[in-house]
Amino acid sequence: VQLQASGGGLVQAGGSLRLSCAASGRTFRSYAMGWFRQAPAKEREFVATISRSGAITYYADSVKGRFTISRDNAKNTVYPQMNSLKPEDTAVYYCAADPSGSIATMDFRYDYWGQGTQVTVSS
Repeated sequence: VQLQASGGGLVQAGGSLRLSCAASGRTFRSYAMGWFRQAPAKEREFVATISRSGAITYYADSVKGRFTISRDNAKNTVYPQMNSLKPEDTAVYYCAADPSGSIATMDFRYDYWGQGTQVTVSS
């Protein structure tokens, strides 16, 4: 599967952004999807994950209550809605696909990765 992330940009603190990750192929609905981010000089970190059906989601503590992940299997797309953004949310955001279909927070569970989209939050 190939993943294409989009929707990043520059936003003021307190603002919102909605990222998208479009997947190719007919197997999208069988994959769990995750979002990770990497800030300059920091390691990549888990942000959110959603099961293949969309029924189960899980978030990093740092974004819980502010980010919402959803998916549209008919459109082969997964969306993180990011609200109340903070300067510390500034990072390159990556979407990833896990063939197991179950939610996962560890990056080694994900076999496929998108190219990343930059999110910059100004104070």
